[in-house]
Amino acid sequence: MRFVVVFFIALLVIIGIPFAWWRWATEAVQPQSSAPTRIMVKPGATVTSIGRELETKSLIRSARAFSLLGRDTVIHPGVYDFSPAEPPREILRHLEKSEFATVKVTVPEGFTNRQIAERLKSKGLITDDRAFLKMAMTQGASLKASFPLPTNLEGYLFPDTYQFPLGASPQKILQIMVDSFEKNAARPSIAMISPGGHSLSEAVNVAAMIEREAEVDADRPLIASVIYNRLKKKMKLQIDATVQYARGQHVERLLYRDLEVDSPYNTYKYAGLPLGPICNPGLPSIQAALKPAKSDYLYYVGRPGQSHRFGKTYEEHLKNIAIVRRENAAARTSAGIRAETKGVKESKAGNAR
Repeated sequence: MRFVVVFFIALLVIIGIPFAWWRWATEAVQPQSSAPTRIMVKPGATVTSIGRELETKSLIRSARAFSLLGRDTVIHPGVYDFSPAEPPREILRHLEKSEFATVKVTVPEGFTNRQIAERLKSKGLITDDRAFLKMAMTQGASLKASFPLPTNLEGYLFPDTYQFPLGASPQKILQIMVDSFEKNAARPSIAMISPGGHSLSEAVNVAAMIEREAEVDADRPLIASVIYNRLKKKMKLQIDATVQYARGQHVERLLYRDLEVDSPYNTYKYAGLPLGPICNPGLPSIQAALKPAKSDYLYYVGRPGQSHRFGKTYEEHLKNIAIVRRENAAARTSAGIRAETKGVKESKAGNAR
């Protein structure tokens, strides 16, 4: 009888120790931790090699248990963020589903390809912004879309907030942005295009000018109507934003000599639409280009932060220019008075001290 008891105790120990070890080895190292550790999984890495690295960095308890758990797991190379609060099964799920570490990047409406490249570099997603820009300007046809992509992707990198995978290639980043354009802009826009109406490429070209010219949303369809009305009358568009793009850099005030820059984007020098979009427009501008307001306007005068003043004739346009100049002068005078008053108050406060 005593032998039987000893036997069963030994059997329980033999079975229990491996069971207890397995339970311990497949639990999270620090369940309350939230600080992730960045891991680079290189091409050719195996579950075993990854397990050894994870154990070395105290992200898992046992490389052996990790290998056993992941023996049928297909892993994908890339950059990952793993936390010691995650059990090995969760880490393996990240590896199998390509849940890479990401970097949040916001691309505002109206950004150019050059500005996008600079922002991606500042976020550490690319190292060479010039090489990325060259690809964005020359390799559009190499990307996938349900519609014909132009060689130059200016206009087709959709403004949005992205979570880009860290370590993604420039081509992968561009494809993600084109995919966003297709989902958010192209598909809805194609549904809006009527037979004999404006094509998607024409709409994007016009939308880019609207994006850079409009100060308030209500003006977008009206600016679109001005552009189409002038095109119908064979008038040069004479849009300042196209000159800014042709110059390659923004200036607060264009001079007459700037209007002579020889570029197919300069709508003061050449009639018709510019060679291509001058920025990456948002959906409201694309929709305005596809559904412009019905008007007889041929001119508009911009007012910073406010609605434009629109005119049907050149004489009306000149009157609007005079009105805007008076408004600007009054605003400068008012700002000067406020600054002077503030200075007096500050001076008195200083004397009081």
